[in-house]
Amino acid sequence: MTSLNNIVVLTGSGISAESGMATFRDKDGVWAKYDYREVATPEGFAANPALVHEFYNARRRALFSIKPNAAHIALAELETGLARRGGRLTLITQNVDDLHERGGSKNILHMHGELLKAECASCGAIVPCRDDLSVESVCATCNRAGGMRPHVVWFSEIPRHMEEAADAIMTADLFVSIGTSGSVYPAAGFVAEARALGVPAMELNLEPSENAHLFTDARYGQATKVTPQWVDEVLAVS
Repeated sequence: MTSLNNIVVLTGSGISAESGMATFRDKDGVWAKYDYREVATPEGFAANPALVHEFYNARRRALFSIKPNAAHIALAELETGLARRGGRLTLITQNVDDLHERGGSKNILHMHGELLKAECASCGAIVPCRDDLSVESVCATCNRAGGMRPHVVWFSEIPRHMEEAADAIMTADLFVSIGTSGSVYPAAGFVAEARALGVPAMELNLEPSENAHLFTDARYGQATKVTPQWVDEVLAVS
């Protein structure tokens, strides 16, 4: 393996599943139990905000009993190791949990928002949120009630940090996808962007994703096993 300095990593629900975080599109995932149109769209929130708050409050409370796993910790070690030799890790995650942060990572782009934040529809303020939200919740910035919502990207909304992600891929030595289905766009299109730029791409996944054919290398197995092994190999090359 040649020395790598600038790496872009995309993570999906598969990396947090081993910590106990529920996935969405698996047979027994979240969308098998809930209608996403009711709890994860602007229209659903407008029709029944109490139901949407109940859904995300339960997910937020569950997060506090979940801990980062070896894959999260390994990526934090990769970030530190690359920085030590003048490189950079850009970590793009589709996950709304904070397991990367608790695992030690710093340079994180949450393209689908963050479960432990809330935003105000009235003034646009984004604030930390560890407690339940409701239609009575008051914005600490504008003091208005009724406009607070989870800081997550719902279906039909535009993901965040897209320009930063594109810039990082453009200067990367390697693009890596960990624990993703390859079916959720625009994230699923990142590997095609990388390959169009001549950037090699690696998939670390439990099984081949829907766009596995686009990757130049792949390793399959549990994220807690294949990710630390790969990180050790990268950092072993000076």
